[in-house]
Amino acid sequence: MGDTTHFRTIIISDLHLGAGGSKAEEVTSFLKSYTCKKLILNGDIIDAWQLKKYGVWKRKHTMFFKRVLKMIEDNKTKVIYIRGNHDDFLDQIIPLRLGKHFQIRKDYILNSGEKRFYVTHGDVFDSITTHLKWLAYLGDMGYTFLLWVNKFYNRYREWRGLSYYSLSQRVKQSVKMAVNYMTDFEEKLTELAKSRDCDGVICGHIHHPAIRDIDGIKYMNSGDWVETLSALVEDFDGNWSLLYYDQQAIAQKPAKPAKIKDNVENLRVVEKQVAFTGLPTNRNQRYL
Repeated sequence: MGDTTHFRTIIISDLHLGAGGSKAEEVTSFLKSYTCKKLILNGDIIDAWQLKKYGVWKRKHTMFFKRVLKMIEDNKTKVIYIRGNHDDFLDQIIPLRLGKHFQIRKDYILNSGEKRFYVTHGDVFDSITTHLKWLAYLGDMGYTFLLWVNKFYNRYREWRGLSYYSLSQRVKQSVKMAVNYMTDFEEKLTELAKSRDCDGVICGHIHHPAIRDIDGIKYMNSGDWVETLSALVEDFDGNWSLLYYDQQAIAQKPAKPAKIKDNVENLRVVEKQVAFTGLPTNRNQRYL
């Protein structure tokens, strides 16, 4: 994945390790390529909901945590694990600090230059998850089914030479209730950040990567490692951007002879944007 690029902060969320759709190998590869001073694991890293039902813990899931420990050992990376709703079993032990470089928390205040960011997974405003857990489990089953269908559908699309298509993202964009939920979610979190005397909020939870200003508060969402494979990164000047794993994979993949011209054009764009300046935040357009 290219030369190592060092950031001040890397934030990833919603890995759902233990679930069938988790991209554990990809996120481990990502962390091998990009070192940082601070790594924030912003919730739903372990999917206890899936593990309780039919999920399976595999060696590749363990390898992710081995990579995190390696970052601590080699680079003295400070790791902050924020509890999410799918890893709510952590409620039994938080707050927990292990040595100087690893801690598990409910939320966190991140200083970035002269600005303060409230870091939370985001389920604090999800009344369904908080009060109606049985309904949240039902929604989780539906999402898991969509991912299962999506896997086979995209194998067919790949065989036909077509681009990736996300069913779950399409549902979120098409269903009015889902669109309204995401809008309310973003607005409520920015209000919470303002109440905490912060300049912005950093979250995950809804699997929708974004960087935008809402009423003078910066809203940032790191996305997920089930479909979007995205992370938030901060350089040493305090600039934030979204980094996508699959765009880097495209940059390294050898071009097929029949599509050399198209691939070269794609590479020029990716090489300019991936490692340093970030990518457009309205990324879901590529799935339409």
